[in-house]
Amino acid sequence: MVLAVEKVLQILNLFSAENPEWGVSEVARALRISKSAASELMSTMEASKLLRRTSRRRYRLGWRLLGLSQTLLETTEFRTEAREVLRDLMETWKETVHLAVLDGAHAVWVEKLQPTPAIKIPASGVGARLPAHSTAGGRMLLTSCEWENVAEAFAHQGMPALTQNTITTPDELKTELERVRDQGYAIDDEAACVGLCCVAAPVRDEKGQVIAAVSLSVPAFRFQEGSEEYTAAVLEAAVQMSQKANKRTFCGGLTDSRSTREVRTTPNGEVSNAN
Repeated sequence: MVLAVEKVLQILNLFSAENPEWGVSEVARALRISKSAASELMSTMEASKLLRRTSRRRYRLGWRLLGLSQTLLETTEFRTEAREVLRDLMETWKETVHLAVLDGAHAVWVEKLQPTPAIKIPASGVGARLPAHSTAGGRMLLTSCEWENVAEAFAHQGMPALTQNTITTPDELKTELERVRDQGYAIDDEAACVGLCCVAAPVRDEKGQVIAAVSLSVPAFRFQEGSEEYTAAVLEAAVQMSQKANKRTFCGGLTDSRSTREVRTTPNGEVSNAN
């Protein structure tokens, strides 16, 4: 049973914006299992609405997952309170704002508000995932982790370059995380998207542990002119959110304090809490 559940999760993890459809043979090769085993698993997942079959006898993610994700968001109390602060930040600066949590070695956007009109930001909708090393919010979240565990996670996952400014080596990342930890905020200088800068600050619970990161995304030409003002605004928003965070509602991949946490990496390179 445990192995079957693990295989189901591995199948779900194959799907992405770049690869939204998979055939049985492709899944069998990717997971190194027999075609009959892949077929049986995917048929069961289809019956459970976790997958849906197309007219070409290929599979896409099922609509039940959308319902589950909506339930997750709606039952996250702090998200509602954080949204109020995010809206004020967005309306004041007329720029796109995000709230991110850490899931393994990825930053996941759990809230996004944008003005009208808004610049187009790739892979930034609610539920989107980006490698944590490539974003300001992700690096802010990584500062709560022991370096040995971060290094091990990225050794498995790799550090893909999204732009020419993306950090791509462990030494660079370690130096950057030390700087971010010391200054209390992170800046993304076109590291995730060409022409876009971002500043992020930590949201902490009553014990001082980082539970999320709030960020403001600004076109590079505007950010260079007012980086100090943008940074101050995001830091203030993070303080307001922290005051509202009376309990830990976001349970991402890394939530314990650096002094007490033991974090391990899974075989696929993601970081997991050992507690």
